[in-house]
Amino acid sequence: MDVPLAVGFTVVALLLARERPPEGWYWDRPDALGYTLICLINLLLAARRSAPVAVFTGAAALWLWYIAAGFWPVVNSAALMLALYTVASMRRTAHAAACGAAFSAVWVAGAVLAGSNAPTTAVAQALVVPFILWKFGNNARKLGARNRTLSELTDQLRREREENARRAVAEERVRIARELHDVVAHHMSVISVQAGLAHYVFTADPGTAHGALGSISAASGEALEELRRLLAVLRVGPEGVGESTGEDGPYQPTPGLDRLEDMAERVRAAGVEVELRIEGEQRPLAQGPDLCAYRVVQEALTNVIKHARPARATVHVAFLPHQLSVRVTDDGRGNVPAIPVQSGGHGLIGMRERARIYGGTLAAGPRDEGGFEVRLTLPLQPAVRGRGTAGDDGEGRRNDGA
Repeated sequence: MDVPLAVGFTVVALLLARERPPEGWYWDRPDALGYTLICLINLLLAARRSAPVAVFTGAAALWLWYIAAGFWPVVNSAALMLALYTVASMRRTAHAAACGAAFSAVWVAGAVLAGSNAPTTAVAQALVVPFILWKFGNNARKLGARNRTLSELTDQLRREREENARRAVAEERVRIARELHDVVAHHMSVISVQAGLAHYVFTADPGTAHGALGSISAASGEALEELRRLLAVLRVGPEGVGESTGEDGPYQPTPGLDRLEDMAERVRAAGVEVELRIEGEQRPLAQGPDLCAYRVVQEALTNVIKHARPARATVHVAFLPHQLSVRVTDDGRGNVPAIPVQSGGHGLIGMRERARIYGGTLAAGPRDEGGFEVRLTLPLQPAVRGRGTAGDDGEGRRNDGA
């Protein structure tokens, strides 16, 4: 960009040099030396951004030489002024002040060399011109610094926005993986046990085999229902609700503690005796904590089916004034691993993560008398609303209800 500028300044200066100086001025027309100096002074501007101080110094020295040779100084004055402006706009104030002082000295020296008969005017120009150039250049420097700062902040905000988007995607993947694990693991455990039972007694006890196949049908149907519900939530429509119309049937509500009895029946069908105890006044909970408690019980009973059979499990749910307490115990082998290998890390870790989302705590471990125990505590809001109203979606996220 500066090369065309330097060429343009050179062409204009050469054209001005061909003109006769104003009346009363006694300057020589440029000769070969003069034209050479004109070209050098103006072509130096091509490097004004990369070396502003050096360009100004060289232009000032050549300008003095041009005047001392008796040529008209106005021809090259614009190049010298632009060189000083560049220093003020690209270097610190100290550099600009030093070059401004040098400009004043060169200007006065040029007037002396030219034999000026108006020294007062020359001194005034030597003070006013560099000040104006410094003022404009300093403002340009501040504006450039401000623009660079804004550009850096914009880049930082863009990076933060991209990072937040990546984090949101990662969190959503974890949420979906946890939900899929909770939906699939429980029902598949029941189906696996019942399928094994049906295969074992298929010939000897057709009635038992028929009952096992019925349990498989019911468990697979409920698994499909919950998967359909999850997919409906993921398919967000234009109004922010799941697209649940079509062949899949109507949208199914999020499961909660009101469906514990159905879960207990499935587990009983898988060969585990389940006792369900409800303490306190049972009341509707917010959707998020309700789903959290349901999934914790589901995961605990699934682990009993997978790791502790034959066993007898007890589910104790206590509705306290300001908290919900859930306790699942079994009298099985008591060696349920803290992170079941089959779960890929979504077992007890997932339960603890669910509890943490709602400000609760979860503890799990073997019992002294044998078996395993899972304890969940969730704080409850003083004003409790019914399920299905506006609130969170069961994963700690807000929605507005349909």
